[in-house]
Amino acid sequence: MSVDGLSHEDWLNIYYLMRLTFAVEDRMLTLYRLGKILGGYYTGRGHEAITVGSAYALRKEDLALPTHRDIGVLLTRGIPIVDIVANHMGKAFGPTAGKENTTHFADLKRGIIGHISPLPDSMPVCAGAALAFKQRREPRIAITYLGEGATARGDFHEALNIAAVLKLPAVFMIENNQFAYSTPTSQEYAVERLSDRAAAYGMPGIFVDGTDVLKVYAAAHEAIERVRDGDGPTLIEALTLRVHGHSAADNAEYVPRATRDEWKSKDPLVRFETYLRAEHVLDDAIQQEITRRITGEVDAAVEQAEAMPLPEPETALSGVWA
Repeated sequence: MSVDGLSHEDWLNIYYLMRLTFAVEDRMLTLYRLGKILGGYYTGRGHEAITVGSAYALRKEDLALPTHRDIGVLLTRGIPIVDIVANHMGKAFGPTAGKENTTHFADLKRGIIGHISPLPDSMPVCAGAALAFKQRREPRIAITYLGEGATARGDFHEALNIAAVLKLPAVFMIENNQFAYSTPTSQEYAVERLSDRAAAYGMPGIFVDGTDVLKVYAAAHEAIERVRDGDGPTLIEALTLRVHGHSAADNAEYVPRATRDEWKSKDPLVRFETYLRAEHVLDDAIQQEITRRITGEVDAAVEQAEAMPLPEPETALSGVWA
């Protein structure tokens, strides 16, 4: 058992999930460029430590409300790769039967409520789920994710306030990737850290290096178990840099080259891989086996999704309510 309460097997599983997240997103970018993705595509490159590290701290019965950049959360919670690919392709046998793309889908059996595009609209939903857990006296927590730009909206403040007042078992994870579309953080808020705002609502605020997966896991685990014990919500801010633009159509020329160069050395995957090798947990043979496994899984999922038909026109109104 390592000092963070995780076994070396856990470390390797986390590494596998981070690598899998990268591989799925890399393949999705290729499919987007080939015109096989319907609509846009939003990568979470640079977020792998945040999404996998925090989701790994959850229990099976907990609930996660990820954003469109949080494929790492979906994979860690057990969402099949083919569901992610098929939904982006608008296929008939995808989770939404071709009626939505990206990750606008839920899987309650795996504890996932799909993201709501106008961020942070998922925050009040997270608070509502947490209220239900509290009223039912269930030892469950809800965690939701948002970018730092979403903290400027009213529902961010409303959700934090009601969660604090009612001492709800909720965790709010800010993925501070330093750019709200093209707006840098220097023009987004005046506080030094967004996690400092937590004190104004009467809840703990945790700031963590979002490129260090073990630190993210530790921060999330601490927060999750605290709120599970009935001590009220927690706000976490994890700092990273969004490697790609806002979407696959955005080349992110607004990011200064010096900033890119600075954060390139903090790549979450490279950092964790270097650490695992230094701890003699990862070697060439293990890494090659993980690579072989991931390649096979992604290839099989894409092949399965591509073979699926598109929905028939007459199904357009089925499963739709107003």
